[in-house]
Amino acid sequence: MPKKGGKHAEMGKEMQAQCKRAKVEEACSLSVMNFENPDSLFGSFISPIKQEMFFREYWEQKPLLVQRNDPLLAAYYQSLFQLSDLKELCSQGLYYGQDINICRCVNGKKKVLNKEGKVNYMQLKKDFDQKKATIQFHQPQRFKEELWKIQEKLECYFGSLVGSNVYITPQGSQGLPPHYDDVEVFILQLEGKKHWRLYKPTVHLAREYNVESEDRIGNPTHEFTLKPGDLLYFPRGTIHQADTPLGISYSTHVTISTYQNNSWGDFLLDAIPGLVFDSAKEDVVLRTSIPRQLLMQVDTADSTKKLSSLLRRLADRLENTRELRSSDMKKDFIMNRLPPCLGCDSDPLTPGGKLPKIDSKIRLQFRDHAIITVEPDQENSNRRETHMMGREDDTTSEEGTSQTHGLRFPLSYLDALKQIWSSSTVNVKELNLISDEEKENLALSLWTECLIEVI
Repeated sequence: MPKKGGKHAEMGKEMQAQCKRAKVEEACSLSVMNFENPDSLFGSFISPIKQEMFFREYWEQKPLLVQRNDPLLAAYYQSLFQLSDLKELCSQGLYYGQDINICRCVNGKKKVLNKEGKVNYMQLKKDFDQKKATIQFHQPQRFKEELWKIQEKLECYFGSLVGSNVYITPQGSQGLPPHYDDVEVFILQLEGKKHWRLYKPTVHLAREYNVESEDRIGNPTHEFTLKPGDLLYFPRGTIHQADTPLGISYSTHVTISTYQNNSWGDFLLDAIPGLVFDSAKEDVVLRTSIPRQLLMQVDTADSTKKLSSLLRRLADRLENTRELRSSDMKKDFIMNRLPPCLGCDSDPLTPGGKLPKIDSKIRLQFRDHAIITVEPDQENSNRRETHMMGREDDTTSEEGTSQTHGLRFPLSYLDALKQIWSSSTVNVKELNLISDEEKENLALSLWTECLIEVI
């Protein structure tokens, strides 16, 4: 859903300013990616590998190396980000730690060479040339529209946040020690060449980043050199290290990553509280008290049988549940994902066209960016400061209370919202609401936020 404020709005302003000045975007105006829809984008992203084969044989299983000899694709990759872009980008006010890290692998450990405060381009270039340091540029899509477009479509495709970092490493140097990540990784080689070594995971589908020592990882399972236009994929947990060979002045690649904290385990942690909350309304067994002093006991073995029985009751209920309420994962995704890339020359989103009336036909815009969630009216917590006390509906604490973003409607509007979301077009008068006033109000609310258009 397009946003009018927050982190990505600021990013959008930065990108618009960059678009007025950047010339590198014009160097390759003809994109070799197919942006028609998320599916076509990913198909062109991993081409010539077919999507079915990718998910059947590689996804979360093993690395994939796609080496291409396509000058047009190599030129397109180079246009995404170049070493020569740094001078202009530094003039816009970049900061160490926030935007750029300077690092080098020394004796199997990462040595960070960051300075304090704002990045000075001449100092950055000096560290790069003389100290053989790797430049790590965080989230370059803030300044590069084409990367924004790629990542935005990938977020729609995966239904998961997609991040990126650019790594620029001088010849004969290595930025990071052998390590594994907690994300699915796609490497696009943009400039120069990079020598890669991949190793068998010590933790399959790892949930956290970790550095591994050389004496533990053994021999590489894969070893190769990427050139511009090549693509590499490997699953989270894959141990890897990379260096720029001697004779190659420098290497630039972008790491595009996704599926952080997006496993079945994460989904269970997110969805089970809502399932318990709803089930307890109807199942008196879930509302009976826990044994006296259970919370004071160290050994709770006596309660495990009862807990197992309750979990089986929940499992039986789950079999007949059509919807699971996501408490945090959906909200985190929709609040932090990239909004649609409307282009540098586009005006900010404002409602336009006809006002929706009862006899109007409407269509949802930005379908891939709209999510419908169902939430309880309030948290059912038992904090000391609120125990046995009434709640103020219109008060929120500055700390410890998550803010709700997006539009909020009564639960009675759910069917109508699903109707709009699932239909290519829908007549306002046919919305599943009782009164014409409710139907018009819903349509007007969505139109005001630029989420529907009148056909």
